[in-house]
Amino acid sequence: MADDTSTFTAAPPLFADAPSGVSFKKLRKRLVRGALKAIDDYKMVDRRAVDAGEAKRPKWLVCLSGGKDSYGLLAVLLDLQWQGALPVDLVACNLDQGQPGFPKHVLPDWLDTVGVRYRIETQDTYSIVTEKVPEGRTFCAMCSRLRRGILYRIAREEGCDAIVLGHHRDDALETFM
Repeated sequence: MADDTSTFTAAPPLFADAPSGVSFKKLRKRLVRGALKAIDDYKMVDRRAVDAGEAKRPKWLVCLSGGKDSYGLLAVLLDLQWQGALPVDLVACNLDQGQPGFPKHVLPDWLDTVGVRYRIETQDTYSIVTEKVPEGRTFCAMCSRLRRGILYRIAREEGCDAIVLGHHRDDALETFM
């Protein structure tokens, strides 16, 4: 990715309806550059080897909860792909756990619009958790274990090399507490 701002003057189709102001462009630039730096720093993909044909093109399962963190993560990864800076195939995945009030059509509609390959997996872990966890206790630990097991299975079935989650520091702290 170029160090100048020319890459961020244009925007991928995903951002067609995004604000055109300077503050949005600066935020987008900061997020995308930060993500690319993390990908390189933690050696998540050897971009040069993949581009040179010396390494297999990785495939990542990008997990979408339907919240802003996961939408943002996928948007940043798609932006990097659009720029040619991320030689990775992406498969978006939503695990519908049967929680009441979750609108089933919103995420697939958006993914269809964006043109991302995706998989919606329906597993009623919500009723399992409410049945097994004693009243007054938090569902987080059991729900997390069930969800991770399902995501590992989906990643295997889809031939993915990695599972990508849109969690941040506050999520980790809330889960810990």
